Amino acid sequence: MQRSDLYGVMGEFGTPEELLQAVKKIRQAGYRRLDAYAPFPIEGLSDALGLKRNLVPAITLLGGLAGGIGGFGLQYWAAAITYPLNIGGRPLNSWPAFIPVTFELTILGASFAAVFGMLALNRLPHPHHPVFNVARFTHASSDRFFVCIEANDPNFHVEKCARLLQEVHAHHITEVSNE
Repeated sequence: MQRSDLYGVMGEFGTPEELLQAVKKIRQAGYRRLDAYAPFPIEGLSDALGLKRNLVPAITLLGGLAGGIGGFGLQYWAAAITYPLNIGGRPLNSWPAFIPVTFELTILGASFAAVFGMLALNRLPHPHHPVFNVARFTHASSDRFFVCIEANDPNFHVEKCARLLQEVHAHHITEVSNE
């Protein structure tokens, strides 16, 4: 029977190399729902965690296309359909004049899509996370490295996870509660 108030089991490590080796061994043991926390980026940690590419580039492209097409379409609609003025014999669809606004709205659409897409995919804002309940986790932003095996992993069992974290030489092992 799984405890409903348990988020997972967390292990603390002193160096990035220890964390990287621990994550690799935990993944080899069959665990897939885990996360690592470090005060700075660690080369190879994303691969060791098995993280995949995300959708932010595709969302950014779609936002840029929507902004550019919308900007050009709005100018065409205003200049050629709604309020057509033939000034100096120029064509109503004078596309070179539409380029600056189209470019700016492409950049605006892409940047808004990138920011809001990233926030949505990361499920942010998330003001509280269960790992904040661990007192030693305050060192995660300065000099310690942590890995947490989440309770929603199909292979999760508290004693097995704690034993595995001992085998990978975690300095401290803590149960992480949801409350």
